[in-house]
Amino acid sequence: MKIAVTSQGDTLDAQLDPRFGRAAYIIVVDTETLEFEAFDNNENKNSFKGAGIQAAAMVSEKEAEVLLTGFCGPNAFKTLETAGVKVVNDQSGRIIDVVQNFKQGNVVFAEDANKDGHW
Repeated sequence: MKIAVTSQGDTLDAQLDPRFGRAAYIIVVDTETLEFEAFDNNENKNSFKGAGIQAAAMVSEKEAEVLLTGFCGPNAFKTLETAGVKVVNDQSGRIIDVVQNFKQGNVVFAEDANKDGHW
């Protein structure tokens, strides 16, 4: 399964970035092999508006089934939900640890956004 994780860096040892749309990187990880690809989110990070929607579109295009992040706003959440991507909010720590926690089933899928937009 492919999952997307918001990250402050481009490795699995980096810390999770709590912001979804304005995260420094979005890392897409194969949960079976732990192979990953880091995507620079600088364009969305510095956009005036719509960062969450654009980041959600990228996650969907990369065929991730789940997003692990700290906070996800309402527009991004709706976009992800429409694309069939499940969201897990309130995550923190190293990317590798967050991924392992997910693999062990220690997460709760969000039913709604947990942050107002424009953060």
